[in-house]
Amino acid sequence: MKFDMHCHLDLYKDPEDIIYQCDRKGLYVLSVTTTPKAYIGSNRLVSGCKRIKTALGLHPELAHLRHEELAIFDILLPQVKYVGEIGLDGGQDYKKHAEIQLKVFRHILREVHNGGGKIMSIHSRGSADKVVDELRGIDGVPILHWFTGTKTELDKAIGIGAWFSVGPAMLNSKKGKEIIGLIPKNRLLTETDAPFAKLYGRDLFPWDVDKAIIGISEIWGCSSEVVENKLEDNFRRILSLGLQ
Repeated sequence: MKFDMHCHLDLYKDPEDIIYQCDRKGLYVLSVTTTPKAYIGSNRLVSGCKRIKTALGLHPELAHLRHEELAIFDILLPQVKYVGEIGLDGGQDYKKHAEIQLKVFRHILREVHNGGGKIMSIHSRGSADKVVDELRGIDGVPILHWFTGTKTELDKAIGIGAWFSVGPAMLNSKKGKEIIGLIPKNRLLTETDAPFAKLYGRDLFPWDVDKAIIGISEIWGCSSEVVENKLEDNFRRILSLGLQ
């Protein structure tokens, strides 16, 4: 059983073909979205695909442009089991929008909490400490995707029970490998963040989680089969928490 816990299926040039390939390969995919309006079309794309689920999101890089779609988010939220991509972005191009990002993120977390909790795929670039602080006391299962924070921030995230999804692109840096080595083995999941993420300048696809599995096996010092079995166990535990 292989899975991609953070992929933007709707942003491929030919999403129908990618979805067909995922279905043919038996992959489990969490298709995250960048805006509430995008969720509607994205979810329609995968209707009938039992192993592909769509998450309702409002990406922090778009918060200042699409915050008015929170009304749509609130309407759709009771219908979904997964929320993402959400979070905060403290990168150079987006930290000037920190105030509206935080307002949007807090609104989403409040609605998720009041709704009894969801599985959430969360963006935390340049803002891991703040993201973790905002997640405290919120019902739900946070999965920090492509975590790039410090060791101290990682420890704080582990302390609140966060999970982590990692992909081939993260394994392409020394810091990324170091972080993966510090993540508890029982809270690790695979992702690609495709088609945003690239590897050696090449496009990634959901089935490239194979590359992540190989990289993790090198970090753990074990076979790919051992990693795959552990990841499958982690995935089944996520299923038991509500990912269906």
